[in-house]
Amino acid sequence: MHQTARSHALPHALSHALPHVLPSQSFDELLCGGGGPATVDRLRVSERSWRLLVVRALLDSAATAPAGPLPPLADGWKLLSRAWAVSKEAVEDLLVYPAVGVWAAHTLRRLRGTAQDDAPLWADTGHLHAIAAAAAVRVGLEFRTDVPVRHGWVVLPALGAMRVPGRADWDVAEISASAGSVRIAGRPLGGPDWHALTELRADGCTLLLDDTDPYRDLRGPAGVEPIDSTAEWQDLFGPAWDILRRTDSEVAEALAGGLVSVVPRPRAERFRPHSASSGDAFGTALASAPDDAEQFASTLVHEFQHNKLSAFMHLFTLYDDQGTRLHYAPWRDDPRPLGGLLQGVYAFFGVTAFWRRRGHALGQFEFALWRSQTAYALRAVGSADGLNDLGRRLVAELTRRIEPWLDEPVDARVRAAAALAVADHRATWRACHLRPAPGTLRAHAAAWADGNPLPRATDEPVPVPGGPARGIDTRAVLLRWLLADPAGFAALRDDPGAVVAGARLEDIALVEGRTAEALSAFRARIGRGEGDPETWVGLGLAARAAGDPAGDGLLARPELAMALYGELNGQADPLTLGRALAYGT
Repeated sequence: MHQTARSHALPHALSHALPHVLPSQSFDELLCGGGGPATVDRLRVSERSWRLLVVRALLDSAATAPAGPLPPLADGWKLLSRAWAVSKEAVEDLLVYPAVGVWAAHTLRRLRGTAQDDAPLWADTGHLHAIAAAAAVRVGLEFRTDVPVRHGWVVLPALGAMRVPGRADWDVAEISASAGSVRIAGRPLGGPDWHALTELRADGCTLLLDDTDPYRDLRGPAGVEPIDSTAEWQDLFGPAWDILRRTDSEVAEALAGGLVSVVPRPRAERFRPHSASSGDAFGTALASAPDDAEQFASTLVHEFQHNKLSAFMHLFTLYDDQGTRLHYAPWRDDPRPLGGLLQGVYAFFGVTAFWRRRGHALGQFEFALWRSQTAYALRAVGSADGLNDLGRRLVAELTRRIEPWLDEPVDARVRAAAALAVADHRATWRACHLRPAPGTLRAHAAAWADGNPLPRATDEPVPVPGGPARGIDTRAVLLRWLLADPAGFAALRDDPGAVVAGARLEDIALVEGRTAEALSAFRARIGRGEGDPETWVGLGLAARAAGDPAGDGLLARPELAMALYGELNGQADPLTLGRALAYGT
């Protein structure tokens, strides 16, 4: 049995007019959150057709767009076709380069009026000349053409960038190749002004570290920012790849066949790495400088899961949702639409599988945390409106695989830490993004004033705009410090906010198990009128740890506790209020 996807026929010599057929084994692998090397190869072939389709649409839309100071786009296409005649494979590899996908999608949106940019339109459309020049350089053609200059840089995708000082922000420069010599604005390729992309090499995997392409940033054009040193990336990549191979050799081999580049971003706070991917850029992962090799490996797994699902969704439809209804995502501070939640469960299924095989304390914590949060999100997305039959099948398959992991043993201390992080994130998200329905609040305030038991809240809380004042993961980050680096944790104990953004002394007391101290501090902060969502949830966590039923009430409906406390002008004891809510929940 084969699964036949939508045909991506493209009326051009660079494409095939045949539908893509995904073998049943590959189809089933992807629905289960996996995908071996052969499956990833199938996805790469389908993404090639998708990319050519977008490029063709761009060229059609740009037919009447002004070329500015650059040659007509037809000239760029002719140069690309010349390169194709020499090496079809080299040109295809370039056209499917991730940043080329972002360029094509962004420029097509500009041409259709659905995206804005401060750059002149000709600089975006004219990037085709840079792509064609890069292809010509790759295959050794002799040629001459003009390409865009962006803020003093000429970029050749997948090769590097040439500094061209003394130019306007938006300008053009000549690139030529003759007798084996390539020159950009008169400067030799390979000279002191040329910044070539670094290759991250390991035994069985090579990735480009792309710090120059203007379309590498996934969401829109960015400036060329060559990093000062690539040594730390190379030093970590080899061990990260070794971890991937030892953890799951098939996952590693598939990743090596699918990922092409890593986009480096500045170092983030420890235990708070930043990473991203895009459906327009199959084969890349944007990542902050990793803390260590294991984190690097986890990030590559995470983002490659997104890559696979995005490619799968270019072939098959999983849901029909306009994005108007937002959902809780246990790995985000903000609410997410259905598509974002589906991407999240797919990615964190892979992350959970990775950490499941890492036996140290931090690895067990990550496994315990993400198995719980991913299973929770799968239940939510499975009941959401908008999934079609195939989407429901994907959710069911992921659920079937992850549910047995919920019963796997984890060290008791680590399990307790993960449970605290889970409860903290869910309750803090509620406190930040929901408010009780007006009728619920009035009924509770009236019952309190009359000395009656609080009624059971039946109305759904109301979503509100805004976000948390600090990362909802703040206490989870402190727990990671405590488990992975006790000495480092001890050093941040006196001033935690200097190391972990948003952290407070009472958070330290809570995660260390100094429950009475934490309880007193959270309660005092509320009494001083500083009862933000993090404080109310902290009080609930401390009360639960102390065995006080107030904890259950505060954590189940923190948004109601906060609103009711305000409605009562702060004249209610927070713990007494929490106990009353527990009995009415």
